[in-house]
Amino acid sequence: MPRSRLSALLLTALLSGGSVLTIALAQQNPAQPPPAQGQPPGDAPDQDVPATEFGEAQAEQSSLTLVRRSEKDGKDRQIVIVKSGTTDTTGVFAICGPQDGEPEDAPNVAVFSETGAGGVQITIDKNVIRVPLAVVTQLPPKEGQEGSDGRVEASAGTARFLDEPPAGKTDRLSRCAVEATPRPAPDTVIVTQGRTELKGQKLVYDSADGIARIDGPVIFKRSSDKDPLTGKSDRIEVSVDDEKTTLVGSVELKSDGGRTSRAARVEYDDTRNVARLYGTPEQPAESVKGGDTLRAGVIVYDLDRNEVYAEKAEGGTITGEFIDSEEGSGAATPAAPTTPPRP
Repeated sequence: MPRSRLSALLLTALLSGGSVLTIALAQQNPAQPPPAQGQPPGDAPDQDVPATEFGEAQAEQSSLTLVRRSEKDGKDRQIVIVKSGTTDTTGVFAICGPQDGEPEDAPNVAVFSETGAGGVQITIDKNVIRVPLAVVTQLPPKEGQEGSDGRVEASAGTARFLDEPPAGKTDRLSRCAVEATPRPAPDTVIVTQGRTELKGQKLVYDSADGIARIDGPVIFKRSSDKDPLTGKSDRIEVSVDDEKTTLVGSVELKSDGGRTSRAARVEYDDTRNVARLYGTPEQPAESVKGGDTLRAGVIVYDLDRNEVYAEKAEGGTITGEFIDSEEGSGAATPAAPTTPPRP
């Protein structure tokens, strides 16, 4: 019997009210005609779960979880991809397993698309990322490990079910009669971390190094009753192993209180209200407010208090110009506290 276009897989869907339904996508009967456009592949009359029950779950939430086991500390960390929607007119969900001629342990490929307000949500560490389209490659689990890692490519774009596989196309999704069309565009990858919202145009996560990279130009804003913050950078890097979010390349932070800070890269943690600015010889870390200027290898920025503290990097120096005036508030100090500032 030839292998079906969709292998038997388990899908966990979260229903309204928080209950969990595990759905078995039954192997499609090879003699059955391909699914009509807008019908999820594998939604066959002879599957184990009634079509009405599957439809209700699909209308609520479809999810997939990648599990990364860190080589640094041996801990498992999750990357969760979720699509919420009520109709196939705004998005689709499909999982495509190995096809004829491919190894049994070949990766699965999943497509999540949702052009509605909720979009597709990807949770990585402290970051909740919203995109219209995500294509996820899930590797087979390693021996003795539950769950598995993989690759995520996300951006603006759309996906749809096809009436039948396109003639002459041999890629996995085409053989499964699914079409995904990425269209990266500025401000379409939306990252939320605490009170901070960042926007880029394309996300790629790969298990090879465990880093999610979001291409820019990146712009962001942090809401605050006292001192809102805006900024920009060339890109964002989220390290799953280190649980760190870093703004990379020509980073600039501007507060409504008049502070402007620049650095080559900035480790940004909204949940702890702190950013750490790292400079290079070509682009030193610098923070300016009024007549006060602080330059150092590392600058710790207390986001809530709009204050900065210098740390001397190995082989680096600390320099500054401080004017004793009302405008230069004295909030820049050359000595860093023993621990990063907390709320």
